[in-house]
Amino acid sequence: MNLPDGLPRLPDPLPRPVIDNHTHLTSTLEYSGLDVGASIELAASVGVTRIIEVGCDVASARAAVEIASAHPSVAVAVALHPNDAARAYLKGGEGRLNSELAAIEELVSHPRVVSVGETGLDYYRTREPEARAAQEKAFRRHIGWAKDHGKTLMIHDRDAHDDILRVLDSEGAPDGFVMHCFSGDADFAAQCLQRGAYLSFPGVVTFGSADNLREAALATPMDRIMVETDAPYLTPKPERGRPNAPYLLPHTVRFLADLLDVDLAEFCDQLVTNTLAAYGEWGSDA
Repeated sequence: MNLPDGLPRLPDPLPRPVIDNHTHLTSTLEYSGLDVGASIELAASVGVTRIIEVGCDVASARAAVEIASAHPSVAVAVALHPNDAARAYLKGGEGRLNSELAAIEELVSHPRVVSVGETGLDYYRTREPEARAAQEKAFRRHIGWAKDHGKTLMIHDRDAHDDILRVLDSEGAPDGFVMHCFSGDADFAAQCLQRGAYLSFPGVVTFGSADNLREAALATPMDRIMVETDAPYLTPKPERGRPNAPYLLPHTVRFLADLLDVDLAEFCDQLVTNTLAAYGEWGSDA
C-alpha cells in the first residue's frame, strides 16, 4: 500500500501482535490524509492488530462507534475531553456542558465501548478557574459512568497530577483505570499504581528530554505497562516531527523493550495481556 506524501515509512514488523490502546483515527485522517481503513490495515501489517479509537467530543465519539462497528479490530473509548468540557462551559454555561455530557453518557453502554475516556484534567490549555471547575465536574461524572457500567476509566492528566489524585480519592477509583499518555515521574507512577492504575506510555518516552518517563517506566511492574500512539500526535523517534499513526507504534514498543531489558516477543505478549486485562476482549489476533 502506498503511503500519502509526507508520512513516515513503515517500521519493521514486530515479532508478535500488540495493541494501540489510544489513538485518534479520524484526527489522523484530517491531519495527514491517512484513511481510516488504510490506517488499520497498515498497522496490522507491522503487528499492531487491534486499536482503541478515542472519541473526545460528541461528534468524534459517535464517529468512533461507527468505525468500530465496521472494523472488528477496533474498540472504542468515549468521553468529553477536559478541554472540550471547558470549552462547552465557556461557550454555553452549565446548560451546554450538561447537554454534551448527556450525549456522551448515551454512548457509554454501547457494546463496542470498552472505556470511558479520555477524561480528567488539563491545566496546560485551560487556565480559567471556572473552566477548570467544569473540567472537574465532567471528570467526576465520567468516573461515575465507568463504575456504573463496569467500563475502564481512561484518564487525561496534563499539569494536574495532584488534583487528578484528589478527585480519584474523593470519588473512589474504579477497579481498573489507565493513565493515558503517562506524563509523570517515578514517584507519581508509584502513587497511581497504588490506586490500581495501568500506565500507558506514548512515543514521548523515546525523546531525549523524557528522563522522567523512562524512570517511571523502569519503576512500573510488567503487568501494569501499556503502549499507545495518541496519533496523530507524539510521534516517536526516529520519526519525531512527522505525523503519527498506529503503524508507528513498533518504534515505542522496541524502545521500551530495550529500556526494560526484556525479550521483544515476550514484551509484545505481555502488552497484549495487560491491555486485555484492563479493557476486556475484542477482535482477535488470529
